[in-house]
Amino acid sequence: MTPKDELLFLALGGSGEIGMNVNLYGCQGKWVMVDLGLTFADPAYPGVELVLPDLSFIEERREDLLGIVLTHGHEDHIGAIPYLAADLGVPLYATPFTAGLIRLKLEEEGLTSEVELNVIDNEGSFALGPFGFRYVPLAHSIPEGNAVLIDTPHGRVFHTGDWKIDEKPVLGQPSTPEELTAIGDEGVLALVCDSTNVFNPEASGSEGDVREGLMQTITGAKGRVLVTTFASNAARLQTLGEVANAVGRKLCVAGRSLDRIISTARTAGYLKDFPPTVDWDDAMALPRNEVMIIATGGQGEARAALSRIAFDSHPIKLDTGDLVVFSSKQIPGNEIAIGRIQNALAAKGVLMVTDRQAEVHVSGHPGRPELEAMYRWVRPQILLPVHGERRHMAEQARLGLSSGVPSAIVQSNGDLLRLAPNGPEIIGHEATGRLVLDGDVILPADGSTMNERRKVALHGQISVAVALDRKGKLMGEPALRTQGVPVEEDKAAFLAEAADEAAEAVGKGSQEEEALRERVRLAVRRTATRWTGKKPVVDVLLIRA
Repeated sequence: MTPKDELLFLALGGSGEIGMNVNLYGCQGKWVMVDLGLTFADPAYPGVELVLPDLSFIEERREDLLGIVLTHGHEDHIGAIPYLAADLGVPLYATPFTAGLIRLKLEEEGLTSEVELNVIDNEGSFALGPFGFRYVPLAHSIPEGNAVLIDTPHGRVFHTGDWKIDEKPVLGQPSTPEELTAIGDEGVLALVCDSTNVFNPEASGSEGDVREGLMQTITGAKGRVLVTTFASNAARLQTLGEVANAVGRKLCVAGRSLDRIISTARTAGYLKDFPPTVDWDDAMALPRNEVMIIATGGQGEARAALSRIAFDSHPIKLDTGDLVVFSSKQIPGNEIAIGRIQNALAAKGVLMVTDRQAEVHVSGHPGRPELEAMYRWVRPQILLPVHGERRHMAEQARLGLSSGVPSAIVQSNGDLLRLAPNGPEIIGHEATGRLVLDGDVILPADGSTMNERRKVALHGQISVAVALDRKGKLMGEPALRTQGVPVEEDKAAFLAEAADEAAEAVGKGSQEEEALRERVRLAVRRTATRWTGKKPVVDVLLIRA
């Protein structure tokens, strides 16, 4: 598939899901990529933490790929770079703060000499083949959230990235309504827009309002205060630093990702007046009402600081009367993990406040009033919802049409769209998928390794060793070992019966190795199913004298 004199759009991730954003634009034989993110694994991927997009489509056309343009520094927009960008072999483009986060990732993987990273000034412009790019600052929950205004021979695309309207921003200065209206005045073919909060009837709110909510919540606290938030939310860190100063508490930071964000933000010119911090030991030596801790782990991550504090495996300790403030939104799917931590804190007598009890968090994504305002300012001919599950994108398309946008189209990962001429239209479908980072190895998310692991997790595993002499007769009883098979109290009896069934199977037919191994495997699995109702994975080792 080579783009002709037309403007094409193809999502390889982030359409039909929240996370793992990868978007391609094609024109005059060339492609550009906007964002290269990942998502986090759920229990469907046992033993895996990170899920990556399958870039096979563009890897096969890498000679036509001109570059990767990053909108901002969240993991679902830049997280796959250290695993996939080097193979694509094209330059990256990002504003200073986002580039700082990417540089750290490349350094950790030893890739700084293999991946070209170009730092573009805030509100800067550059060109790639038939495409022109200009960064347009928008508010979000991380510094330097940007839209990209993409000039093409067929019209301009306003690709929002993640955004919100914030009338009282803490860090940075987003574009004004007048500046966005001026972009609309010049003509916009397509608005490619964040759909995450389309069902929220209210505006997302301002970071400035969170400061007052946190002040009210923390001012009356008697013991230690711990606030957990997304590490990337540097504006929230700035707010928390101001609150700590205002209430007279020393600040302590717990979490390596927080240290990295603070360092990167300072390098990029942010958090210059962030207060000095004390280390963990000093924090524990202070009177309980004179310390405030910022910690990672508000989404229930088992290895993050908050989880370790909750389960007493961290130098920072909390006790009865201390306060934990969850200054973050509970991401769907994390309810059980977060509840586990909250139950452990409750057992200690720790008080907790979430965004349900006080205004201690605002979203970084636009609610319906903000989306409607963007439609009025930009006035696109076409609305193309992205960054959402199918229901989010379909609802945004309906909202846009009801707000006067002439045309809207709902697509999914792999749908090849022609935006111009004579668009929008789905003209084909390309293969997409998921990869997993399993240890240090990248594998298909639904390949043989993951399928085998799911089976073992569901049913357990049995190893059978059968020793045969040169004539194919048994040399002693078959030996069996089980893992995860539910036969605890009856294990000895089960193993004895399964060994008898395996021995009987040896003499029932062909002595050809594969046929013999399969008879033993089926005999042992039938025995396990009869005893447990499970169908464990059975591995048979034949040993011939």
